[in-house]
Amino acid sequence: MGAASDETPLLRVVDPDATAEEVAALVAVLTALGSAGAEPPPRPRPSWNHPARGVRTPHRAGPGAWRASGLPR
Repeated sequence: MGAASDETPLLRVVDPDATAEEVAALVAVLTALGSAGAEPPPRPRPSWNHPARGVRTPHRAGPGAWRASGLPR
């Protein structure tokens, strides 16, 4: 058994007449209460939908500027 037998139990049922269904219901309620405050992490925003993408960059004048105007930055 090793280290698992040395740990203190998180839940102890003291009613000797508790049925397996009652214990399972209690565990389900406590599990639901423990995870009620946990929110999933926010999803990362895709780069194609980022607001900064709608901001245009200034046009550059000079040799090769027409080619650079069509390239992504």
